[in-house]
Amino acid sequence: MTRKMLVLLFTAGLSLSATNNLLAQTPATSVRPTSRVVEDGGTGPHNAVMLSEASLPTHTVFRPSDLSAFGKKKELPVIAWGNGACANSPWEHINFLSEVASHGFLVIAIGPMPLEGEKGRGRSSSSQLADAIDWAIAQNKDNKSPYFNKIDVSKIAVSGMSCGGLQTLEVAADPRISTVVVCNSGILADTTNRLSGMPGLTKDHLQKLHTPTLYLLGGEKDIAYKNGMDDYRRIDHVPVYMANMDVGHGGTYSQPHGGEFAKVATAWYKWQLKGDKEAGKLFAGAQPGLSQNPTWRFEKKEAPAK
Repeated sequence: MTRKMLVLLFTAGLSLSATNNLLAQTPATSVRPTSRVVEDGGTGPHNAVMLSEASLPTHTVFRPSDLSAFGKKKELPVIAWGNGACANSPWEHINFLSEVASHGFLVIAIGPMPLEGEKGRGRSSSSQLADAIDWAIAQNKDNKSPYFNKIDVSKIAVSGMSCGGLQTLEVAADPRISTVVVCNSGILADTTNRLSGMPGLTKDHLQKLHTPTLYLLGGEKDIAYKNGMDDYRRIDHVPVYMANMDVGHGGTYSQPHGGEFAKVATAWYKWQLKGDKEAGKLFAGAQPGLSQNPTWRFEKKEAPAK
């Protein structure tokens, strides 16, 4: 019963004492929290926080809680994230995204910030990835924003899982994007079998990629395995890397600190967006670290085909 209804009862003849008793038993309307720490804030050097920003309520932001460490000499690269099932909530990926953010990244995921235990609702669109990039660029220019001059707008990744991976591929031609990460996804060879709401991309769309690209798949048990592997075989004009871990379509996103997928994705972001050569050893060179790791099956095409 709302307080407004109780007031109406009083005006209709309910005694003042009875009305007050009911009011005392009626909790005040709760205020939806605008931030919280996921797990312990991640294992990186910057304790991460998950936020709902008033200037971007359609998305969830993951970033270091203390922004004072960032400025012109140490800026935050941007990662725009699309969710599995084209969901308008990152609830399945918050451990993973918080962990990445703790290593000094501004992660902007499609969908309002989920409450603890909340799965969110609604469908998303690929354009929301571009909205995330637009917002980050605008915040970096705004001298009233806490992000003013703290974002590296020349280093932007677009990433996503499953349907979010297709959304990622749909916007990957954006010239502002520096790298692409496609997780548990790949363009369907037969688009007539795609689910409602999924981007209707054809394999020709892969030619629009213009940046180094990483695919993270869940092995042969992953329903996206064949599609992702076919994408990899077809891409021959940009550096492309393929990492498979036999965990199926769900990856390790919900594991503590995002599990193995977070470790590999974070190393990629460090290499591609921060120029971290040590992190790059996981992928580059004659004997990449992932090729030595029994947990992963790894292959790469570093030089575009001539």
